[in-house]
Amino acid sequence: MGQSASTVAAVAGNHNRIKFRSSPPVISPTMKDSDGDDSDVVVGVSDVGGYDYSSNIPDECLASIFHFLSSGDRKSCSLVCRRWLRVEGQSRHRLSLNAQAELFAVVSVIFTRFDSVTKLALKCDRRSASIGDEALVVISLRCRNLTRLKLRSCRELTDAGMEAFAKNCNGLKKLSCGSCAFGAKGMNAVLNNCSGLEELSVKRLRGITDGATAEPIGPGVAGGSLRVICLKELYNGQCFGPLIIGSTNLRTLKLFRCSGDWDKILEVIAEKVSGLVEIHLERLQVSDTGLTAISKSSILEILHLVKTPECTNNGLKIVAENCKLLRKLHIDGWKTNRISDEGLIAVAKHCPNLQELVLIGVNPTCASLEKLATNCLNLERLALCGSETVGDPELSCIAAKCVALRKLCIKSCPVSDQGMEALAHGCPNLVKVKVKKCRLVTSESADWLRTTRGTVSVNLDTPEPENPDASASDGGVPEVGNENGQVAGQVRGGVNIASSSTGRSNSFKARLGLTTGRNLVACTFRRWSSFGGSSSSRNN
Repeated sequence: MGQSASTVAAVAGNHNRIKFRSSPPVISPTMKDSDGDDSDVVVGVSDVGGYDYSSNIPDECLASIFHFLSSGDRKSCSLVCRRWLRVEGQSRHRLSLNAQAELFAVVSVIFTRFDSVTKLALKCDRRSASIGDEALVVISLRCRNLTRLKLRSCRELTDAGMEAFAKNCNGLKKLSCGSCAFGAKGMNAVLNNCSGLEELSVKRLRGITDGATAEPIGPGVAGGSLRVICLKELYNGQCFGPLIIGSTNLRTLKLFRCSGDWDKILEVIAEKVSGLVEIHLERLQVSDTGLTAISKSSILEILHLVKTPECTNNGLKIVAENCKLLRKLHIDGWKTNRISDEGLIAVAKHCPNLQELVLIGVNPTCASLEKLATNCLNLERLALCGSETVGDPELSCIAAKCVALRKLCIKSCPVSDQGMEALAHGCPNLVKVKVKKCRLVTSESADWLRTTRGTVSVNLDTPEPENPDASASDGGVPEVGNENGQVAGQVRGGVNIASSSTGRSNSFKARLGLTTGRNLVACTFRRWSSFGGSSSSRNN
């Protein structure tokens, strides 16, 4: 790469293949065998009078080139010569390591080479012993400029280790931890030392004490800087209440499967935090009282209500009347029929900026769909899943009225080929249609729609057994950063520290309802949401 092309004249009796390097290689060259057999001989370019054109590339430009390469390609480039090895290591800012206990033996070697890391992921297999406090302290001393940290299944870390880390890496901006064993003291240490912390994501923090003896968490000095808080699968998640209430600049709040009654806490949050623009509530004990509290966030733009059976039309109406800037609304009614046309008509009446609507286990009719299409002129993305009332008349209504619609997803609804035919003559801006598990829709109608609307992408699957516990939420703790650098093979004499999967088995995830049903909606709208970039988000 970057070196001049070279040719070697054939020498009588010597047919060795010669490779060129710009400087002595890191790995010892393969020399010719004594018996005269052919072998690869690695020769420096200067040895044969060649010129290494890559030497004219400044280190900064070389580092910039490396940033465009994948992790595997960067590894390959680091083996070209000592200079490339040095530049690649110094320019790598993201690193993901297998955080098993054996990592401690090579921590110093790794961070001697990768001395500019600012985003670090430490992931351990749940069946293995993880690194402990001593390793984390060494890492914190070698990575004082760390801004993002992700911890997964690091069960040997304690409050003391987290406290030492927080003091050494007080510039941290994003922290994501899942299935770790430290508790409230360790979390408070981070909040008390990291004054610039902006995002906090916590899942299954095992060290939090149960019951009334639980130590309150936060807000600390991070209360003024936190923008995003995500709590997931916490048995005693309400001990984070002081943190949420004290985060006066909070913009996004996500609560997934946290036990306890959250109505009262949401009421206090509404009084103290006025800048919320995004709220996710999933499998939470919250009622219309909590929704009334949420409605005080007048600049709310994104609301997800997933499997909150105590929420009804009354609560949704209050939210719609007060949160008129709503752009994205996801509702999983869990087939309780407590949210119906009445609540959706209120949304249509008061939220004209609505761009994305996802309804799962909710039964809208033409009455609410027509209102939504008529009043929400910016509605571009619509998903209707598991709706018993969405048939051909409703699909024809969508085709005739939703002029701005670009993405449509229909799943497990009693629509047929007749409804698909209506799409051929409506929705002039339509670019993508997904139809899943609709037994009355045939492949012939999908082919006909593709032919009639050549610019429309049509995705039709074959019916499969449906998981009744399907969820619309995103799986796992939201990622803080995208650490994809795997560096195990680059430390000579080290142990295998390549990142490994820490996910649970598929069968276990299926029992929790985390895989089957939500892939369509969650994955589809994560991709579709990128289309929404045409409208600027207020929470950036």
